[in-house]
Order: sequence, then structure tokens, then C-alpha cells
Amino acid sequence: MNSRLLFRIFRSYLIIGGLSILVLSLFIHGQVKKQTIEHIEDQLTTYGRIIAQSPQQDIERNLHLLAGSANARLTLIDGGGKVLADSEHDVAQLDNHLNRTEIQEARLKGKGKAIRYSQTLHVDMLYTAIPIYSRDFISGYIRLARPLYAITASLQNLYESLLTAVLIVIPAALIIALIFSYRLTAPIKAMEEYTEHIRKGDGSGILLINTSDELKTLAGNINYLVDELKSKIQAADEEKGKLLAAFASMNEGVLILNRQQRIEFCNQAMENILDARYGQIGGKTLMEALRNVELENAFQRHRESRLPVTQEIVLGDAKKVILDCAISPVEGLPGDEKTMIVFHDVTRLKALENIRADFVANVTHEIKTPLTAILGYVETLQAGTIKDRAEAVKFLDIISRQAMRLNRLVEDLLVISKIELGEMRFRFETVSVRDIIRYAIPIIEPKAVEKQIAVWDRIPEALPAIKGDRDRLTQIFLNVLDNAVKFTPENGEVVLSAEEMNGDLVVRISDTGIGVPKEDLARMGERFYRVDKTRSRELGGTGLGLSIVKHLMQAHGGAMKIDSQLGKGTIVSLHFPKIEDDASV
Repeated sequence: MNSRLLFRIFRSYLIIGGLSILVLSLFIHGQVKKQTIEHIEDQLTTYGRIIAQSPQQDIERNLHLLAGSANARLTLIDGGGKVLADSEHDVAQLDNHLNRTEIQEARLKGKGKAIRYSQTLHVDMLYTAIPIYSRDFISGYIRLARPLYAITASLQNLYESLLTAVLIVIPAALIIALIFSYRLTAPIKAMEEYTEHIRKGDGSGILLINTSDELKTLAGNINYLVDELKSKIQAADEEKGKLLAAFASMNEGVLILNRQQRIEFCNQAMENILDARYGQIGGKTLMEALRNVELENAFQRHRESRLPVTQEIVLGDAKKVILDCAISPVEGLPGDEKTMIVFHDVTRLKALENIRADFVANVTHEIKTPLTAILGYVETLQAGTIKDRAEAVKFLDIISRQAMRLNRLVEDLLVISKIELGEMRFRFETVSVRDIIRYAIPIIEPKAVEKQIAVWDRIPEALPAIKGDRDRLTQIFLNVLDNAVKFTPENGEVVLSAEEMNGDLVVRISDTGIGVPKEDLARMGERFYRVDKTRSRELGGTGLGLSIVKHLMQAHGGAMKIDSQLGKGTIVSLHFPKIEDDASV
């Protein structure tokens, strides 16, 4: 900046000096030319008046002598404009001069002049005319003409003198201009360097200017403003730090929109909620960023009323996220009002509410159904049917089966409750999955034989050992096998297989049953969840079998995965972590 400013100031000095010399030259040029013409005119007029006093015959006879004395071209003209004699030209070749400017002016004013360019001499000529009087009328004119070489010579002398003066003055003027330019730009350079340090964040030191003019006052004002700016920046940084810390520690997502309704801030919690599905949302509008009509409508209601607005929205398609949104204004400087939207993720809460509602409804239904049957048959027996032994035995058998159903339901609920509360005691030991499956298959085979379902044991002989509770592992396989047989039509098959995969021992139980719709797979393992509720209850299930399997697998450090196609069958994969020494049993 300093070199550019110095050059601009120095250039200004040069321009001013150059313009001054140019204006002075033009002024002097005009004055010299004017004075020279006036001097020549006076000379020619004086000579003309003297010559006009002589008789016409003497003038014609001494024409060349008189012209030489006047150092000018002499022309004698009669009163009608006819040239009678000329010191330089043959009068026969000259036309009538009556209408010449200098002649007409002399006729009217007693003296005339004119300046015309000579094509012969290629220079301006000054013509003066004096009338010759005979008594009271004009009998002729004396015209003298001289080329204005004197003007060119005078101007040339002037320019030579001016150039000499300029060559003497310019170096000194340039040095003085350079010194003044430097002295003027040096404080400005110091201000530039100081403010540049401030811009880069180095606010140490103060600005010192060793002058006594307005620049020193300006430096003092800059120092004052910098001190004030430091204080305000420090206060703003502290407030910003507190605000960012608060936003960072919030579990709720926060978006702040500027006056143009574009997103200018998004906290980490909001980025976690959005994940990578929506990409970079900074600088976008709500509709561009989240593509949600309900949120956009709520935002428009807030814009119209400038009052807080709440709205529940759902984001995503496959993996939906339910959010409670609170839209409120952020008051700032006039013209810089912003809008803050706080998003509270209630997906899990909604899911828990649905699970709770389903659980209460299912438990109520599961308990009410057998209780209704028990109470109905008890009332029937009390009404006198107990005397009919055959009917009484039949009713008591139904009551017994419904009571056992209630007992299984309570036992399954207790199992899940103990697992979730950590009250179930496990006895972990090194066990062979093959041995447990060999024990479980015979238990389930009678049901399979009854439905003519083939159970194929394709478990390899040598499998890695796992750590587990033998009884609970047996319960896992029995529940899965029972489901496979229960939901497989007659003449179907159930296949057991196992393999090592990614450090786990994976046991698969596949069947050719009714299968599970794709949209229901995510809910398999929820308590009381049934794909076909009527069929499940007819088959005697409590709806807790897979839920118990899921919880027991988690307690063993494993996982249950289900793949299914509607009408083609289901594959339940049980993933068990292997023992570190990888012993085979």
C-alpha cells in the first residue's frame, strides 16, 4: 500500500507541476504573440501614416526605397481598390483590393489591419492600411505587409528560456515532492501495518505517530477504537464460548436461520440426528435441507405470527426419526432477526410408548382369554354340570390347559423381567453346541412327526466351543425349533446347520414355513408381537418365545438375526462368540 500511495501522491505532484507549466506556457504564448503583433502593427501604422503624407507620384517613384525603410511590402491602392503599385508583385497580376478586410476597415475607421496566411511564404502576414486623403475624401490607400517571423522567433526564445528554467527547477521540485510524499505516506504506512496486525489477531502494542497534525489525532482515535474493539471482541468471544458450550452439551438438535431463512448454524446433536442422509445443510432453506412439508408449514406459521410454534415431524423413509420441533424467534439488531428451531428426538420415546401400549394390550388380552375360559367353565360346573362326570372331566381338562397357558405366560414374563433386571443367574461353562442341539431335537421331534415335518441335523461334528449356560442355551434352541415346527405346514422340513464366520459360531435354523413379511422383520423379537395373531394363539404360543431368545442371546454376548420370505420360509441365525483358545469339542 505504501509504495502505491507514495507513487500516487508523487504522481499528483508531477501532474500539478506539469499542468502549471502547461498553463503558464499557454498564457505566456498568448501574451507574447499579442504583444508582438501589436508592436509590428504600431510600426507599420506609423510608417504608413508617414508615407501617406507624401504625394502619390513620389510614393510610386520611391516605392522600393520606402518599402525597404519600413522593412515591409508596400502597396499603393487608389480609392476604387485598384492596385497602382506594389513593391513585390506585378500590379497587372493583382486583383481589385477594395473588399480586402484591412482596406474596408481603413475606409471606415481611418486605420485597418488584417492577418492572413501566405501560401507563398507559408507564414501569417500582418496587413495594415492607411487612407490617403485629398481634401475631404479618400483618394487612395497605403498598405504595408510584414510576415510574422518575429512572433515565431520570440516564442522560440521564450520556450528555450522556459525549458532551461524547467530543467533547472524540475530535479529540485521532484526531490521536494518525493520528500513531502514520503513524509505524508509514512504515518499512513504505520497505520496500515498496525491495522493489518489487528486484522490477523495480533492486538499487542499501540499505534505511535510522530506528527502534530490531523494524522496524530487519527492515530489516537484508532488506538481508542482498537481498545474498545478488543473489549467487545473479548466479551463476544466469552458469550460465544458459553453459547457454543451450551449447544454442544445439548442432546437436542438446534438450527439457527438468518433473516434470509437460510441455515447458518447446526449443532453436533442435530448433525447426529440427520446423520449423513441429508448431506451439508449449511446455507440452505429448511425445505432444501430437510424436504419436510410439515416443518415448512410450521415455519411459515411462525413467520406470519412471530410467535413460538411447535410441530411433530417424521424424517426419513426406511429408518424414520420422529422429532418434536420448537420454532421461536431470536431477537437481535433491527434487520438482523434470526429464528431458532430446537429438535427433540422422540423416536425411542414413541417406540417405547407403542411397546408399552402393545404390552399392556397384549398382556391384558393374553391373560383375559384363558381367564374368561376358566371362569366360564367354572360357572358352568357350579351351575350343575359337575354332576355329569364326563362333561365335568372335559371342562376341568380345558380349565387345566388354560391355567397351564397362564402359568407359561407368567413364567415367560418372569424370565424376560429377570434378564432385563439382571436378576437371572447364569452358570457359564465351556459347552458344545452340537451336544445341546442333539439334546433339544428329540424333545421337539414328536411335534414334528405329528405334522410329518422332517428335521435335518446338518451340524458339523467338530465345532468351536462356546461359553454359555447349558440350560439357557437349551431353552434358546427349543424356542427357535418350536417356532420353526409350529409355523411350518405339514410335509415341510426344518434344517439345522452351523459354520464359523467373522470370529463367531453361527447356528442357523431354517424352515419351509409360512414366512414373515419384510415390513414385520424389524419387530420380530418384541414381546407379544405376532405376524398372524389368530394363528399363533391357536397354536398355543404366548408371543414371548423369540423375545426370550433375543434377551438370552444378548446375555451370552451373541445376537439373533432373522431372514424370511413370505410363503417360502424363515432362517433364524444365532451368532455365538467363540472361546479365545478356539478349543473344539
